[in-house]
Amino acid sequence: MSFPWAKEYTPTNGVMKFLDEKLPLPRLVYNAVGAGYPVPRNLSYFWNFGVLAGFFLVLQIVTGVVLAMHYAANAQVAFATTEHIMRDVNWGWLMRYAHANGASFFFIVVYLHIFRGLFFSSYKAPREMIWLLGVVIFLLMMATAFMGYVLPWGQMSFWGAKVITGLFGAIPVIGEPIQIWLLGGFAPDNAALNRFFSLHFLLPFVIAGVVILHIWALHIPGSSNPTGVEVKSESDTLPFHPYYTAKDGFGLGVALILFFAMVFFLPNALGHPDNYIEANPLSTPAHIVPEWYFWPFYAILRAFTVDFLFIPAKLMGVIAMFGSILIWFFLPWLDKSPVRSGHYRPLFRKFFYVLLICMAVLFYCGGAPAEEPFVMMSQIATAYYFLHFLVILPIVSQIEKPQPLPYSITEAVLGSDEKAVLGENAKAAA
Repeated sequence: MSFPWAKEYTPTNGVMKFLDEKLPLPRLVYNAVGAGYPVPRNLSYFWNFGVLAGFFLVLQIVTGVVLAMHYAANAQVAFATTEHIMRDVNWGWLMRYAHANGASFFFIVVYLHIFRGLFFSSYKAPREMIWLLGVVIFLLMMATAFMGYVLPWGQMSFWGAKVITGLFGAIPVIGEPIQIWLLGGFAPDNAALNRFFSLHFLLPFVIAGVVILHIWALHIPGSSNPTGVEVKSESDTLPFHPYYTAKDGFGLGVALILFFAMVFFLPNALGHPDNYIEANPLSTPAHIVPEWYFWPFYAILRAFTVDFLFIPAKLMGVIAMFGSILIWFFLPWLDKSPVRSGHYRPLFRKFFYVLLICMAVLFYCGGAPAEEPFVMMSQIATAYYFLHFLVILPIVSQIEKPQPLPYSITEAVLGSDEKAVLGENAKAAA
């Protein structure tokens, strides 16, 4: 969104003027992330996670390209080339640990970004397209991460691929042919490894393309903010640079301290020790689990243990697992409350905290063995998860009485906004 008070880019020398006339990249940057982009003045550190997600995406692409130079997608040598990277390639251990832990940090900041959006209802008009593109990015991330987990060709890599691709076998009639087509055979082997490597290399660039669309869509209505009140006057905004570049820079510094602490001191803490054992199709691990960021959806998959009429439990689990993410596409139309921010929706806020507890339970149960009491816990949490979005959220949005909203962003920050009130009165009089 271009506000009337947005600063206009002015080239400062002849070179920049020539560039602005022939290829106005400096103008684009100035208007996108510079002083020419006014944003709400009350953005909190919860708005840092989008920038952090972009940083970790770039980190994953850079480290992934370097690793791909030394990796061989062949079932006979894939595990050995992974060890070769760790032991023989200069700084290979750093590239691999940065890539593996970078994936975890990428998901951490994206999960925080998503739940910030849920609390502040960032999916509401006029920002529906931003949200929808964000869900597409998350689905692409999950596909990319799953295929990347297969590449080291350890025990969890092999059996994770076997289990997850086996989900397609639950689809009636066409499921088994799809599974064989995906794997290029009856079990994960060379064909599957080559396909997964190719797609794992390609998809991050697709994600980057969708991220550009995501940012483009964001610039049309402008950023949301903690109050949920739209910008009314210049006093409601600050230029993105230097205020939010400094704030994002501080957030990035904190994130990098935590990231490098993991890379240098706890590089394998978020991985599984069985993946340091070479894949063996004749030896099934006692407890097959995906990476931690898949755990809530894995728990939903395993929550269905009994067939319902003619529908097998496995098929219901697969539908529920995919449905748990696809349901996010419909949030802009499920939540009908005119108020965006959870700060002014007391009833919504209480149920949102219950949803957070529910997600914590699903995370825990997804990494636990498929036995009691974890199965029952995941069943209860799964039931609440779908009830929250399909029943509770629409009802609460209709019946709750929100708290009074501030007149403007400036009023929420400073306590008064006489300038904006006078402006509105002048518009009404005109």
